[in-house]
Amino acid sequence: MQSMESFDEIARFLKRLQWGALVLALLWLLWALGPILTPFVLGALLGWLGDPLVDRLERSGRSRNVAVTLVFTLMALLLALALLILVPMIERQIMTVLELMPKAQAWVMETALPWIEARTGMELTGWLDPQALIQLVRSHWQEAGGVAATFFGYVSRSGMAVVAWVANIVLLPILTFYFLRDWDKLVERVAALIPRDRIDTVGRLARESNDVLSAFLRGQILVMLALGAIYAIGLSVVGLKVGLLIGIVAGLISFVPYLGTATGVVLGLIAAFIQPDGDFTLVLMVAGVFVVGQMLEGYVLTPRIVGDRIGLHPMAVIFAIMAGGQLFGFLGMLIALPVAAVANVLLRYAQERYTHSRLYAGAQADTGATAPATVPVVAASVDDPGVPASELEAQDPAAADEDEGQGRG
Repeated sequence: MQSMESFDEIARFLKRLQWGALVLALLWLLWALGPILTPFVLGALLGWLGDPLVDRLERSGRSRNVAVTLVFTLMALLLALALLILVPMIERQIMTVLELMPKAQAWVMETALPWIEARTGMELTGWLDPQALIQLVRSHWQEAGGVAATFFGYVSRSGMAVVAWVANIVLLPILTFYFLRDWDKLVERVAALIPRDRIDTVGRLARESNDVLSAFLRGQILVMLALGAIYAIGLSVVGLKVGLLIGIVAGLISFVPYLGTATGVVLGLIAAFIQPDGDFTLVLMVAGVFVVGQMLEGYVLTPRIVGDRIGLHPMAVIFAIMAGGQLFGFLGMLIALPVAAVANVLLRYAQERYTHSRLYAGAQADTGATAPATVPVVAASVDDPGVPASELEAQDPAAADEDEGQGRG
């Protein structure tokens, strides 16, 4: 018997080892094919985001192809409208930044660096002087030649990277259309591979993961757009010349909690300092815009749009994005939040299983299982005079002896 149990344990260990090797192989394949998989992951995310609207149009009586065409056209029009509105505005903001560059350089060399040197004791101005830099390059011209060769090699590799990005941009709408059209079929094919005795559990976990991820992503996109508009309009109203650009950047980066606000505050304060007509009042108003934006996000936007039911803590979001970027680059940052949402649901399921296990109950599990079985039997035996004495003695000898003694008395 023990040999059979040992064989079962070895078989279970080998099965787990096979699953672990499969997971490691998939992770390695994901890492190796990261640049190629990026447009596919983006297309899948866009297809997943648009699939509920396609299903709604289908339920209204339209065919799948017509619904997909309508949704895809709507997404393309929204993107084109955003580009037509934002690109000219951002171009003007960039020209303003270029005009402010001499002022910024003078502020750094004459104000910021002397202030840092006075408080730290470090000499920074000499290292950033153009003449000193030229002299440094002349004294280390051989090393500079090696650096130049490395730089041009990087530029050539970057050129190939630009070509790859252009190819990905061209592929993205094509892949998005196909994911929109075939999303339900893909889900059905994946569901068909799940073992039948696990289909209910896997289906429940998949629905919970979909609810968590959709609530977070759709809500966070709306929060990003709202924050970008609040920051851009607010900074422009208070008089910051590059407020539109800084507001848009801060709103887009706010997908990572706290990073958008921190980036916007730093850039906004620097822009306020170097602006020709800037003063301390402008600095205070810029800081006030971000304070108001954070209050609106914390008390209005996030509670009403995202909600508290998603269960993704800001620290978990930050860790997931940083870990995904560190392990798999840009592709890892794209899949970080879906993986975090699924992992969150699986952890809740594991906690549920653990709290209902004998390991969690400990010694109380055995006590709780045996106590209810004996008490009702004894009570029924004592109260019921029709129970034979032999059966009563077999159930509770002490009670039987007591009754027998009372009869003799």
